[in-house]
Amino acid sequence: MSDIIQLLPDSVANQIAAGEVIQRPASVIKELVENSVDAGAKNIHVVVVDAGRTLIQVIDDGCGMSETDARLAFERHATSKIRKADDLFALHTMGFRGEALPSVAAVAQVELTTRMQGEDIGTRLALQGSRVVSQEPVACPVGCNFRVENLFFNVPARRKFLKSNATELGNIMTAFERIVLVYPDIAFSLHSNGQELLNLRAASLRQRIVDVFGKKLNHDLLPLEVDTVMCRITGFVGKPESARKKGAHNFFFVNGRYMRHAYFHKAVVNAFERLVPQGMMVPYFVYFEVAPSDIDVNIHPTKTEIKFENEQSIWQILSAAVKDAIGKFCDVPTIDFDTEGRPDIPLFDPQCDSISMPKVNYNLDYNPFATRSERQSGQPSRSVATDWQQLYEGIQQKDSLPTEQGQLFPDDDTDMSEHLLADRSPVHYQYKGRYIMTAVRSGLMIVDQHRADMRIRYEAYLEQLAQHLSSTQRLLFPEVMQFAPSDAVTLQRIMPELAGLGFDLSDLGGGSYAVNGVPAGLDGLNPVALVSSIVADAAEQGAVDTTQLHATLAQSMARETAIPEGQVLSNEEMERVINRLFACSNVNYTPDGRVILYILPQHEIELFFG
Repeated sequence: MSDIIQLLPDSVANQIAAGEVIQRPASVIKELVENSVDAGAKNIHVVVVDAGRTLIQVIDDGCGMSETDARLAFERHATSKIRKADDLFALHTMGFRGEALPSVAAVAQVELTTRMQGEDIGTRLALQGSRVVSQEPVACPVGCNFRVENLFFNVPARRKFLKSNATELGNIMTAFERIVLVYPDIAFSLHSNGQELLNLRAASLRQRIVDVFGKKLNHDLLPLEVDTVMCRITGFVGKPESARKKGAHNFFFVNGRYMRHAYFHKAVVNAFERLVPQGMMVPYFVYFEVAPSDIDVNIHPTKTEIKFENEQSIWQILSAAVKDAIGKFCDVPTIDFDTEGRPDIPLFDPQCDSISMPKVNYNLDYNPFATRSERQSGQPSRSVATDWQQLYEGIQQKDSLPTEQGQLFPDDDTDMSEHLLADRSPVHYQYKGRYIMTAVRSGLMIVDQHRADMRIRYEAYLEQLAQHLSSTQRLLFPEVMQFAPSDAVTLQRIMPELAGLGFDLSDLGGGSYAVNGVPAGLDGLNPVALVSSIVADAAEQGAVDTTQLHATLAQSMARETAIPEGQVLSNEEMERVINRLFACSNVNYTPDGRVILYILPQHEIELFFG
């Protein structure tokens, strides 16, 4: 029997490794820029064409590489960062496994031009699919210039499953933000298809955050700093008034490396408990400095998940640091008592028996509807009851709500499924401003008013987007919004759909946009918060086709505009909610899968009282 186990060729092994390290163009930029940072670069320029499909170029002024190092850098597990296993627990740099460059070269056409300080001639190295095509001396500046062309050219299946250019560019912006926020002393620039998206000068950490996310955030940042034997924590947290439902900028970094950590996120959330509404989150930029021997960064291929040895203790330090920052720097309104006009409050004397209940004197004949002359003359005023009756003269009771301001639903009739609403009571009861209760044939139906209205509006917005029906209400004073670069890319992607909903936005440049108009019938809603929530949802969902994008936008609009919990409804309004709900294609669940109604069976009610 012949042997069946064989060693994989290097080209195949590199492609397998590339499947873990290089997931999309953003992964290439992350690896190359981190290498530039480790090389001591002070200026790093990134250029992409077609969101990295056609070209990714990273230029730096770091230490550069010799001819031999340039060749070895593309060999698997070749690294300058570690020499023995113990070095894994004393890492102070970013890349260390030696898989980034060979993984990139395995799935793209790569050209490296590099020169070291003090050398007269540099080296140009060209590779294609892990194979060296050419190597020659060349005159070039000090540093490295990587050109990565035709990503996944030899892996058609991987290239096929890349998202749209707008989505991939958003991923690039997200990866770029995570790097530039760690190194404010390095100048970065990013160009896409010849357009400059970011140009960040070397500055302080606070200024770098403001340069990336806008000047408005500068007024909402509270400094965070605590130094203990176990760790050092610095950075900024947002004020309570900066809390947002969606799109809050939340960043954790440990020893200069971005990480996701749900446990530490909970520490920040708990610190703002009762200071912000439930479901909302403040922005934060938290930087940990921990001994490398106390963490393990090699537990995930993308190194975004890190294991801490003293996780619980650091959680407590972080929570205390955030609470301390809120108490020190957050302005809390105080009560100012008027000491000059304070009442004379006597001391309590238990021996005194003459304490009596205070009496209130009032005029039984006082009529607030009487004229001033009648009050001054002392003449008897007209009957109060008669005056009240006159107030109702000419007022006609209407069975429908207004069709413009304050309307819940249009007044057009909708065909209902009679068997669903058979023997339904025309009288409804609202419980705690949240639930609509009504009697049906099978028992007691309980409907969540917010979720029901969300389902109704969701289907209405979907139809509006499909039929391109929109009605825009112009704002008297346009609102100006500032978007982070990654959010600006998402906004550009969904701009046609927003226009289809009735939004009118204009690009002011530099990530600023003016909201000139909003869909009609949204009186009372904050247009800035509404647009921010829609953009955050679109970025989170990452919709790739028109149908999914329409569903995401319709769901965002429906959630923001639906009847809020606690709003008191009249019987006519509750009747309209029920009728409209049962005209929907799905009466049981909201677009995000939450239950809308529940029917308490009649036999269970009778059994309870039996």
